[in-house]
This record gives sequence, structure tokens and C-alpha cells, in this order.
Amino acid sequence: MERTDLFSEQKKLKAPNGMAMLIINTLVIAVCIFGLIVGAGRAENGGLGVALIIICIIVGFIVCPILYAGLKVLKPNEALVLTLFGKYYGTLEGAGFYFVNPFVAAVNPTKTTAAEAAQKQKQRTDKSEKADTAAGKAVSLKVMTLNNDRQKVNDKLGNPIEIGVVVIWRVINAAKAVFNVDNYIEFLSIQADSSLRNIVRLYPYDIWDEDESSDELSLRGSSQEVAQKLKQELQTKVEDAGLEIVETRITHLAYSPEIAAAMLQRQQASAIIDARKLIVEGAVGMVQMALNKLSENEIVELDDERKAAMVSNLLVVLCGNKEAQPIVNSGSIY
Repeated sequence: MERTDLFSEQKKLKAPNGMAMLIINTLVIAVCIFGLIVGAGRAENGGLGVALIIICIIVGFIVCPILYAGLKVLKPNEALVLTLFGKYYGTLEGAGFYFVNPFVAAVNPTKTTAAEAAQKQKQRTDKSEKADTAAGKAVSLKVMTLNNDRQKVNDKLGNPIEIGVVVIWRVINAAKAVFNVDNYIEFLSIQADSSLRNIVRLYPYDIWDEDESSDELSLRGSSQEVAQKLKQELQTKVEDAGLEIVETRITHLAYSPEIAAAMLQRQQASAIIDARKLIVEGAVGMVQMALNKLSENEIVELDDERKAAMVSNLLVVLCGNKEAQPIVNSGSIY
């Protein structure tokens, strides 16, 4: 089965001013009403009055009311995708009051009737909004935010994590958004979930080993870089829907509850080890400085055995968890 080509071209309409058409149409109706009155007075004299009545009825009460259907009002950052008897007619953009073909129909798959909306609300499990915020059948061109529910995903190391993202997006091609996908907001939501899973599985939650792999990106330490990767992948998936991804941000990142306690203990142990390393490095430096000062100032000469005892005592004092209790030696150090 051959795949049909996606809609790609958008035709922007240049519609005339609707206010002028409204005034002219209203004046025509008023003239037709006056013509009915005149025709009714002359109907007894011949067919001219009857013909005038028929023309006024057709123009004033059939044609002119139909023309009122062609009046469209657009707010800023809104667009109308119009079809004429099932074929794409054009896209109307820009705030204003316009007049278009009265037989065209606006299309927006995110807008449903009251009955369909109630049925979908019963079937929907999440609370995210899946309808366009523009009035009527208009397509909103504003910058909008999609905040999906948190997902449980496995990172590169297989650890289950909970992650949530917010996607800032907008419609840049209303015709593609309407004709290429069933519901462009739901389409974006599904693609955001899929892209998030694809990106998360490429990176570990955190980097533990201090080796050459420490330059690797991680979800916790490189959230901006990961969000940029997510934006690029998501943009490629929604290109055919006429959407632009302005920005993506990670709003929630944590280990899943079943491993959160174990990972917290691991983080605490790592922090303690790092602190101990720093303490030992500082203590060794202080002992070296003390020995050098004693030797330079010729305060006392220590043999290797006494130096070893002094180093041991100083390290115990400097590296101990509790404050050391000094012992004063009143005799000879030998």
C-alpha cells in the first residue's frame, strides 16, 4: 500500500475587510425591505411589483443572510484553516475582521462538540489539556506549554528513575498541524514521551567513577545539555506537524522509590570518602610542614623512629573524628 504524501504547502489568504462587507450587506437588506413595501403597493397593477417582491425576497432574505456567514473575526496570534467542499481553501492569519467565501468551513481537530468532549473526558486518565486554547475553530499561534506527567524510565545503567519535562512549543504552519496529524496536541504529547525515553536511556543518572568516563554527560550534572538533545530529537519528530519546539526543560529528576534509599546511602558514602580524602591530604601536608619547620629552625633533631612516632601522633590528632586529649610528657623525649 502506497503512502500518501504529507501536506506541505500553506496558502495564506488575503481577505477583504469585513466591516465594509457588513455595512454593504446591511444596507442591501434595508433596501430590499423598502423594495418589498414598494412592490406590495404595486402588486395589483401588474407583474412588475410581483417581480420586485420576488427579487427583494431572494436577495434580502436568502443571499444576504448567507453572506453574513463569511464574516470572520481573528484575534492576535490566531489562524483559521479553511476548506471549501472538502478541499483546502487557504489559511487566514492576522488579527482583524475579514470577509471570506461564506461556504468555507474552519477545521481544527482539537476542537470537538460538547458530547464528544464529555465522552473523551470520561475516557481520559490524565489531566493534561488536549484542546487548543483559541476561540472557536481557530488555531492558536501563541507559545504554549506542555507539561506531561512524570515517567518512570531506565537510565543508561538500567537504574529506574522518575523524570518529568516541560515542552515550550508553538504552531508555525497551521495547515500542516490540521491536515497531517489527527490531533497535533496529543501528537506532540506522545512524541515528547517517546523522545524522552530515547534520550534518557543514553545517559546515566550520575557519574560515580573519577576516571576518563567522568567527562560523560549525566542526567543530574548535565541537565541543560540533555534538554538540548531532547529538543533536537523532538523537533525532528514534529516537523511534519507544523510545530516548532522553542525549549525543553527537565522539571523533575529523582530515583524511583524502590531504589532511592539505596542510592542515597551510596551518595552519602561517596561524600564521606571524598571528605576523608581531603582531610588526609591536608593532614599529610601539615605534618610535612611541621617536620620541615623543626628541621629548618634546628629546634630539635629527631631520628627516624621519633619522626615516625610524631607523624603517627599528628595524623591521629588531625584525622580523628573526635577531639584528641593531650598528654603532657614532663620527662625526656628519649
